Amino acid sequence: MDIIRIFVRSVDRLSAIVGIAISGALPLMVCVLTIEVVARYIFDRPTIWAFDTATFLFGYCGLLAGAYVHRCREHINVDLFYGRLSPRWQAVLDTLTGLIFFFFIILVITYGWKEAYPALVSGERRPSEWAPLVGHFKMVVPVGAFLLLLQGFANWLRSLYLAVTGKELTT
Repeated sequence: MDIIRIFVRSVDRLSAIVGIAISGALPLMVCVLTIEVVARYIFDRPTIWAFDTATFLFGYCGLLAGAYVHRCREHINVDLFYGRLSPRWQAVLDTLTGLIFFFFIILVITYGWKEAYPALVSGERRPSEWAPLVGHFKMVVPVGAFLLLLQGFANWLRSLYLAVTGKELTT
């Protein structure tokens, strides 16, 4: 049982570290967009890099923060019946639906990798005037999905423990 607690605690920490670290990209994105607005509308000199950079930063946030959001259980949830269930029955439902989650996330990792790896090794570029490399951006899909898979498995273990024992898993 200690190995499960250590695993869950470690995954929670990893999700928190990545989530908090990537949250710094949002203010950076706002700065990039501010520079673009000032350059375009005040100096009439638009940049060629701001749009792509802002897109990358926004994508990093969305893809890498997913595990942190899942850790905090702040993801979108259909609460019509779920909220009326006892914590133990919620855990039973989470354990069952977790299997669907794993299937989907494994598909995202698999197909994300099949898309990202060739882009990374071939030096694929964005079709824009600046034409930055996109391999790093496409690689964030399988990496973010893998982090989400780890956090999903940690949450699933918590739910399974609660469903079986009726007690919360303490880490």
